[in-house]
Amino acid sequence: MAMTRTGVYPGTFDPVTLGHMDIIRRGAKLVDRLVIGVTTNPSKSPMFTLDERLAMVRRECAGIETDIEVVAFDSLLMDFADRQGAQIIIRGLRAVADFEYEYQMAGMNQQINANVETVFLMADVSLQPIASRLVKEIALFGGPIQRFVSPTVCAEVVERVEKIGRKGS
Repeated sequence: MAMTRTGVYPGTFDPVTLGHMDIIRRGAKLVDRLVIGVTTNPSKSPMFTLDERLAMVRRECAGIETDIEVVAFDSLLMDFADRQGAQIIIRGLRAVADFEYEYQMAGMNQQINANVETVFLMADVSLQPIASRLVKEIALFGGPIQRFVSPTVCAEVVERVEKIGRKGS
């Protein structure tokens, strides 16, 4: 019997962007089972609750043919990966700054659990500038975000901005 290759793609996904979805679709081709780990980063101020982000990612992933699970976690990534039976951590890279951070994290994670490999996927060139933080900032100032997120996510972000209030004049 062949072993199931499980990968974990972790992130805050606040909100999930077209860049995230590109990495999810491509990463799903590398594994039999992809676990998308949705977490809360204490250094970030989320626009959406954990439950809202889980629902958002689940909805956006509907229709991808690989076995995909969307799971919340609040622990060390390597502990989460171990609990999921993962052999691979999938990380997306946009720019050199991403690489420096991710390279350091991969080294630390390897020290924690050398049985789990980190695989870096370069974002599609057209999606490289997209970052959730920038999508939120643009939306908060009333700018257009439809090139960076799906129509449904765009509507959710716009609705949330209307609820919390736009910035600027």
